Amino acid sequence: MAPDWVTGSSAPLDRFADLGRDGIETRLDGLVDRNRFTIAVVFPVIGGALLLASAWELLPPPLAFNPLLILVGVCVMRLPLIAGLAPLVDRKAAAGIVLVTAYAYAIEFVGVTTGEPYGPFEYGVSLGPMVEGVPVGLPVFFLPLVLNSYLLCLLLLGRRARRWWVRVPVVAATVVAVDLVLDPGAVALGFWEYFGETAFYGVPWSNFQGWVLSAAIAVVVFDLAFDREDLLARLDRCPFMLDDMVSFVVLWGGVNAAFGNWIPVAIACAFGVGLVVTDRFDVPTRPRWVRDRD
Repeated sequence: MAPDWVTGSSAPLDRFADLGRDGIETRLDGLVDRNRFTIAVVFPVIGGALLLASAWELLPPPLAFNPLLILVGVCVMRLPLIAGLAPLVDRKAAAGIVLVTAYAYAIEFVGVTTGEPYGPFEYGVSLGPMVEGVPVGLPVFFLPLVLNSYLLCLLLLGRRARRWWVRVPVVAATVVAVDLVLDPGAVALGFWEYFGETAFYGVPWSNFQGWVLSAAIAVVVFDLAFDREDLLARLDRCPFMLDDMVSFVVLWGGVNAAFGNWIPVAIACAFGVGLVVTDRFDVPTRPRWVRDRD
């Protein structure tokens, strides 16, 4: 019997559609939960190794900084956050996501063309498809940095997170701290380059000033878009929701260590401590197939 893709049958798609939103979310939860070690540890380790090999010219051109591999790898590492937030995305949250996405494209285009507010820079590596010098996949890179910071701060702040005037500035500062890890590693790899005077591992202070602006706007929008109590409840019953932050610590902590960027490494380790304190750095130390065999 010929397979459905040969006969033109839409049965698999129909079965997928029949699951409904709840069924799809349940399947996605199961997929992420069964593969936590692979997603949160194996992917960033392999990804970091490939990025370093590319920067050190140890890989041939088809593989070195392959934009498709970069984009797919990032998307896989984002799955825990996507699965964790999916049940909470109503119309209000979706509107917030769309708004921050539009803002991310706009501010990046302004940054590439005018040098404001981050400082003059240009991309040295194609991070997937590019339009007018801006990566099409930019939201996949930017939005999770803000959302992971928001979720981690909710856990760390505890009852203090009830006060918006505490919550919003602390999350915004955490997003800037994330960039203190990300930008030096990205510059060392050659992802992008800043022109003019630089002050922090090849990154100008103007970049971090720009991130204060970007972080503040994105955090305020997400703070209005998502219900804090719903986020805390979902965090309580979804152990993998911050695994993307685990991937961030592993990948960018490792990349910065390889280039001797020790202050960014220390900041990455501080995020790791935060994950341990909040009982979120609990990714199994062995793959599931090894544990099942035992």
